Amino acid sequence: MPHASGFQRKAPKIVLYSHDTLGFGHLRRNLLLAGALRDSQLSPEILLVTGMREAGAFELPAGVDCLSLPAYEKAADGSYRPRDLGGDLGVLTQIRAAAVKAAVMAFDPDLMIVDNVPRGAQEELDPLLKALRKRGRTHVVLGLRDVIDTPEVVQKQWTDQRNFEAIERFYDDIWVYGDPAFYDVLNDCGMAASLGGKGQFVGYLDHRARLASPLAAANRDAILGCDPRPYVLCAVGGGRDGHAVCEAFVNTPMPKGHRGILITGSQMPGLMRDSLRRAAAANGSITLVDFVSEPIALMQGAARIIAMGGYNTICEVLSLGRPALIAPRTVPRAEQVMRAERLAARGLISMIRPEDLNANALGAWLAGDVPCADAAAPLDMNGLARVRALAEAALSEIHAPRMAS
Repeated sequence: MPHASGFQRKAPKIVLYSHDTLGFGHLRRNLLLAGALRDSQLSPEILLVTGMREAGAFELPAGVDCLSLPAYEKAADGSYRPRDLGGDLGVLTQIRAAAVKAAVMAFDPDLMIVDNVPRGAQEELDPLLKALRKRGRTHVVLGLRDVIDTPEVVQKQWTDQRNFEAIERFYDDIWVYGDPAFYDVLNDCGMAASLGGKGQFVGYLDHRARLASPLAAANRDAILGCDPRPYVLCAVGGGRDGHAVCEAFVNTPMPKGHRGILITGSQMPGLMRDSLRRAAAANGSITLVDFVSEPIALMQGAARIIAMGGYNTICEVLSLGRPALIAPRTVPRAEQVMRAERLAARGLISMIRPEDLNANALGAWLAGDVPCADAAAPLDMNGLARVRALAEAALSEIHAPRMAS
């Protein structure tokens, strides 16, 4: 509606970037943030930039669209390579960098939130960040998860990769999706002094809003069918590094009267998935599903959950309050095991280390008592509301009314 002054208020624009080299966690986090930001008073237009072709299978909120880049793949040692597009990493980086810069500059965002990697994967954001800073009208924020890696590794990697310099030059703020009373990544990793006062904790991200999606209920009903038995759910994100968890699960006898649901993820190699499918059929009580675009309702209904320890999975488990056994990976980063150890110490989850992972251990956990969380020390789960408020404040400052054409 035109303002009395003759100016017309246009919707502000937001870009959410994630590099997406392993699993679905970065994309799911940005989808959750996009939904929360769309619910703000300013009703922004939102462009998601993702490095995962599966993004097209996920449900996008109204007013949100997606640019999917040709994909990187992260190897076990943490190095990158093209997922499918040839074998030249340098060429792929050039393609992605050019595509991101062209799209974002044309979209002309008021706010850009970069997920986790200040310069993007393979420094692909450098040309864009320089162009945005030269244009001078985009508020640029780095969104960090609660745990990155051990303090020694974070300090070395961030110094070697010149992340501190990038934040000083290109970023206006840092939003940490965590609770400093649980883990203070900025101080524990010695980052605070190098960030020039940038950085604030917003709390963990509550995923229960996803339960309102019709797709969540449809996916749950399609998988469960008319079988009324309670079920144990095992899910390993994209699945590329989840074979050991899945293999232990398909060989685990389910508790009496229960069935098992295994979601392998679309990134698991086909031969591994075929082997698991045969083992699940031999078990007789386990249904294997390759991919579920929206599993939140399936998670909510599970008697127990067995999963890996990525940030997004942990937030889902904590949001829903389901009893969960977390089998964190320990390479190429210590992030998952660090998070899981702290959560287990509080009684919020159960944890099993990779060297102890087998069908007998899973069976024993399923037969045991459900762990009780420490109600005296709950985690701050109000991150979505705070992100929305911070975005509204930033957009209200920088998005001035524009003259109607």
